[in-house]
Amino acid sequence: MSGQIPVMGRMDAASRGATETPSLRAPRLVARVWVGVAFAAVIAVVAAVAGWPIYRSGAFALLVVVATVAGGGIAALAWWRHWSGWAVAGALALAILVVGVPLAVPSRLGSPADLVRGLGELASGLVLGWKDLVTVELPVGSYRNLLVPALVVFLVGTCAVLLLAWREDRAAYAAVPVALGMVTFGLFFGRTTVSSPLELGPVFLYAPVETAVGVAGLVACLLWLAWRTHDERIRALQRAAASSGVRISRRPSAADRRRTALGAGMVAVALVLAVAIVPFAARGAERDVLRSAIGPDVDLSAEVSPLSRYRALFADARADDVLFTVEPVVIDGVVETLPERVRLATLDAYDGEVFRSGGEGAVDAGRFVRVPSALDAGEGTPVAARIEIDAWDGIWMPTAGRLEAVAFDGDRAASLADKFYYNAAASAAVQTAGGGFESGDAFVVRGVEPATPVLAELEAPGSPGGVAAPDSLRTWMDEHATGSGGPALEGAVAMLRDRGYLSHGLAEGEQEPAWAAALPDYAFQPSASGHSLARVDTMFARLLERETDPRAVASGNYFAAIGDDEQFAVAVALMARELGFPSRVVLGARLTATEPGLATCDEGACRAQDLTAWTEVQSAAGDWVAIDVTPQYAQSPSLDTTEQRDPENVTEVRPESVEEVVPPDPAQEDSAADRPADEDAGADLAWLWPMLRIGGVALLVLVLALGPFLIVIGTKAARRRGRRRTGTPANRVAGGWDEYVDAALDSGRAAARTSTRSELAAAFATPAGAALARDADRAVFAHADISADEAKRYWVAVDAERRALRRGRGFWRAALATVSLRSLFRPMAPQPGGRTRFAERGRRRAQPVRPMP
Repeated sequence: MSGQIPVMGRMDAASRGATETPSLRAPRLVARVWVGVAFAAVIAVVAAVAGWPIYRSGAFALLVVVATVAGGGIAALAWWRHWSGWAVAGALALAILVVGVPLAVPSRLGSPADLVRGLGELASGLVLGWKDLVTVELPVGSYRNLLVPALVVFLVGTCAVLLLAWREDRAAYAAVPVALGMVTFGLFFGRTTVSSPLELGPVFLYAPVETAVGVAGLVACLLWLAWRTHDERIRALQRAAASSGVRISRRPSAADRRRTALGAGMVAVALVLAVAIVPFAARGAERDVLRSAIGPDVDLSAEVSPLSRYRALFADARADDVLFTVEPVVIDGVVETLPERVRLATLDAYDGEVFRSGGEGAVDAGRFVRVPSALDAGEGTPVAARIEIDAWDGIWMPTAGRLEAVAFDGDRAASLADKFYYNAAASAAVQTAGGGFESGDAFVVRGVEPATPVLAELEAPGSPGGVAAPDSLRTWMDEHATGSGGPALEGAVAMLRDRGYLSHGLAEGEQEPAWAAALPDYAFQPSASGHSLARVDTMFARLLERETDPRAVASGNYFAAIGDDEQFAVAVALMARELGFPSRVVLGARLTATEPGLATCDEGACRAQDLTAWTEVQSAAGDWVAIDVTPQYAQSPSLDTTEQRDPENVTEVRPESVEEVVPPDPAQEDSAADRPADEDAGADLAWLWPMLRIGGVALLVLVLALGPFLIVIGTKAARRRGRRRTGTPANRVAGGWDEYVDAALDSGRAAARTSTRSELAAAFATPAGAALARDADRAVFAHADISADEAKRYWVAVDAERRALRRGRGFWRAALATVSLRSLFRPMAPQPGGRTRFAERGRRRAQPVRPMP
């Protein structure tokens, strides 16, 4: 009896294939192949649409076509020749090696040396391209090796979808998550913003492109799943008809039609709700993708501010050095328009001591990212220039207006393009190749100079916060600023420049400074460097003191603010913030100037003393407006009515008696190192967050890499523990046999459900297999009184057999057996022929639900 019961059980895949006649199997097989091809093709098209915003390049379209066809060809050959998984992996690796450089690294097509470098970039792109893809500004085009992730997705993904869809067992359903993974590649690595709403009469469809991609991918997977389920049902009915001789009607019944209608209705309702409600509910929320969590690639908050080095440019040893040359660009015989200004650095964060780029208190929220292709610079006047570096060093890169594109020349062109970063919000760029620019580096920059409104017509958007201005500056503005917004700022800036005096040095020396020699009829006045709040406070305090001096009132000479663009740009920026304007300081050079007295680059050669700084303020409309801040030098402060306090060299005379003097409150200095330490400051835990972040990232990587394997191992351990400890001793013996069968399955042995325990033990061919089968049959069918000690000894033998099965396959195959899913996915349905408490492989539970009389 025990030999007949398993025959009545469910047949495995091999038995079904043997029972199904070739005449019935061939049409279904052909249909499965072509439906799988159609499913993979639709998924490839949807994934290409989803990934298009990332690349927007013809190279991407060519890659999608070639990779999809190549992946399908490898899948067809592997399915026809019955290749193993290792053979398929080798074929895919070979395909990537052959087509990788032409498709994914097209910039390296050329000489043999370029091809070798292209292979190296292809290999690095397989590992690092995914990270680089979320740190580069979109669209990336064919930049470097960023097409490598797309090659992997469409080549490997198409092959995997086809091989899974063509399978006869339940593993075929794994094609759905692989297909959805191909579609989500473009969504997860794509833009942080969604597409513009689509207006259909009175209805607005938010995020139409993303919604269409998601719906198309989901519908394709649902349709393939529905067809696959229907196909399996038809095949089962055909096998039953072939074995029983009963003719089965091909006409769907009323119940079939009701089930189909109900399923289609549920899917339609779900899709309508997803399309109509979800985008509408999320229309005001930010879209979080992978690049949303990536911080700036280059953090410039710790860099030395170029404004703090501004005064050094006017030293005699460097004042006449040509830093860079700006030349016009000729295209098709037409000379492109040169920009009015060349921008070097945009400084938007002020801490009371130094104006720098980025950091706490920054006005701009943008970040420096790599720019692989052209940017959308907006509307304005197109400008272009070829800039060649001479004596300019450092990382700050000369640009023009809002950058649209840049093309590097020279021997370091590839390295310069790779290490070029741009901040669109600040309209500033940096170059980090080899620590910055070198003499001989050259590039062509294209940009757009937007039409800027008049300063007097601007409206203030509101106070941006930040460091409070000195009281002297506020007092001076209260006395002289009339009105509000743009008119008040324009009048205050004009008066400040008119009552200031240009000076780039503290001491004149034996000879006239080189910068002073370039100014006609200039009378030297000393001024200190720095642009801290203390330095600005001194400037306005002298203005206020001068305005109350009767001699100044009588002579009309109110010139008292001595300095250069470094101090005046910061002063105007603080004045603008007092009036509600976000402000920043820009270091650069002027090529042309409508106002006399402003420094410009002579014939495109920008010398060190030609560099200048200006202030930019943001209007309520979001436009940045440049304000020239250079003070006048035509009229010098009168020595008759002005006390020269800068510099002050006071000679201290010691009194005859010494008494204790309480020191005054320290004034703010330019260096943070001079600040007294805060006695009440707590422990410095600034190091803790980076350590926690690094540890968290490492832990997350380990969880993602090892998590699935740990879940499989934990599931098997929990199952083994339950079998060892649950139920009566007879049940534990039966569970031990199940554990033995599962171990054999995971080690690669086949276990047909129609075989008895003795037959399985003979097939497994382990030393104690026959004894285990005999003891399990006795515990199940003989109703023997099994003691707990006997069950414990049985499990000891089972553990020994499990270890023997793993050791006999070698270390790596033993590791694969430990994480194998064969025993977990093996059907656990009870055998037909009676109601049982639970089912087991190779046997049927002998205990009925109710005791027999």
